[in-house]
Amino acid sequence: MRSMLATCVAAVSTALVLTAAPGAVATPAPDRGHGLDRHGHGNHSGHGNHHGHGPHVRTDFDLQAHRGGIGMTTESTVAGFAKALSLGVSTLELDTQVTKDRKVVVTHDRRVSATVCRDTDPVTPGDPQFPYVGKYIKDLTLAQIKTMDCGYQQKPGFPQQEVVAGARMAELSDVFDLVKARRAWGVRLNIETKVEAGAPEETAPRPIFVRRVAQEIRRSGLSRLVTIQSFDWGALKLMHRISPRLPLVALTNYDFLQVGQPGASPWLGGIDADDFGGDFVRAAASIDGVTTLSPNYGFPQNGTVDQQGFEFYVTERMVRDAHHRGLDVVPWTCDDMPTVAALMDMGVDGIITDYPNRVRDLMAERGLDRPRAYPAL
Repeated sequence: MRSMLATCVAAVSTALVLTAAPGAVATPAPDRGHGLDRHGHGNHSGHGNHHGHGPHVRTDFDLQAHRGGIGMTTESTVAGFAKALSLGVSTLELDTQVTKDRKVVVTHDRRVSATVCRDTDPVTPGDPQFPYVGKYIKDLTLAQIKTMDCGYQQKPGFPQQEVVAGARMAELSDVFDLVKARRAWGVRLNIETKVEAGAPEETAPRPIFVRRVAQEIRRSGLSRLVTIQSFDWGALKLMHRISPRLPLVALTNYDFLQVGQPGASPWLGGIDADDFGGDFVRAAASIDGVTTLSPNYGFPQNGTVDQQGFEFYVTERMVRDAHHRGLDVVPWTCDDMPTVAALMDMGVDGIITDYPNRVRDLMAERGLDRPRAYPAL
């Protein structure tokens, strides 16, 4: 059913382009109440893999370039996203923040990081906010932000990263313009609204943040290519009310669920995970518009399958339960190829990675179709 639905939605989207709804979430299956494992997953019995019996071979694995592919190029730069398009990825994954003057910029950090950016000159002589590095994006104007050099060094831990010297922080509209220039109509943009639900004073207010991102998406004319992800499920709920056709992606790390703690986690938009037995899949599936689950892949966060003490958060049961509910599973952010291979064996639908070039090679080894490349015209 899920495969048939995906095929039908793809066909309708191709035919109607801007007018078709991007997809629908299947009605959640009833809870079977089989208890919880140590991470709060429900022990659902299920009825086998929703893709069919026997070994499952995927041909539509979603290769997402994390911040454009940090392992390849300076993060969150137009040049980085361009290189990812030239390589061939399914999805450009990117983060957004909203400035003091309500411009939408592409950056992971709510506070300007000295690891990524350095100051040059103040936007006006004697600007009392200078230096800007270390300030919150919400407290700076776009003009102030554009003075900073966000391509001045190779990011620690990424020795093969090509440095985009002198890069300025991109606006969301710049990424849309790149996709249009490359005519990359088969690529998706997985846009994160990085509302800091645990410290809301550190980012633009949720209503402003979400509405400004929605406005930029509508203005681009590329809504059909966009998915919206967030750790802040309140932002997902608001986005669904504003732009109900945008598919939503529920991000989480296990700690944000606050399983077994009194009341609802601030990250879950009023949802108390304990009302769903602490089960991430069931809790996220209750949000209208969610089509994909994006959990951290394991513990410790950057661990590998060969590391002593490492444990996957994603499990075959999680994937099976998500698929039973019509949801995809795309974990973040995995860069170790044996670990990616193990996740593939669990049946995940894609991966967010800093090294899309390496995952492409792994996909080729496994006989998976690699995404189309969109080189410069």
